[in-house]
Amino acid sequence: MDTKELEGLPKQDGEIEKGKAHITVELIEYEHNEVVSKSIMKKTTGSVNAMSFDTGTGLNNKTSPFDTYLQIIDGSAIIVVDGRASKLDVGQGILIPAHATSHVEPNGRFKLLLTVIKSGYE
Repeated sequence: MDTKELEGLPKQDGEIEKGKAHITVELIEYEHNEVVSKSIMKKTTGSVNAMSFDTGTGLNNKTSPFDTYLQIIDGSAIIVVDGRASKLDVGQGILIPAHATSHVEPNGRFKLLLTVIKSGYE
């Protein structure tokens, strides 16, 4: 999944400060009718992003050439991978394999961590 594949392009926020403790769910706020993305770390080998989704917003169908790990950190959402739906609640995650078609369906407001690993595909 790539944040550019969102129903509306997300608002971007700067990376978090290195070496400073934080509360993950508080890194990002909800905004009315918006998807918001905050980069926690971005490298050529992958990225970690915190994202918030207001009610009714989600991710469109996407196929990524890389494995992607998605974990719900607030609320709940329905994650569909190759047509198989899983409802995830706070603390639950799912590994979306490379080349699988996936999308995120809203289930009210929710926040997630999205980790993409690009190394190992050379």
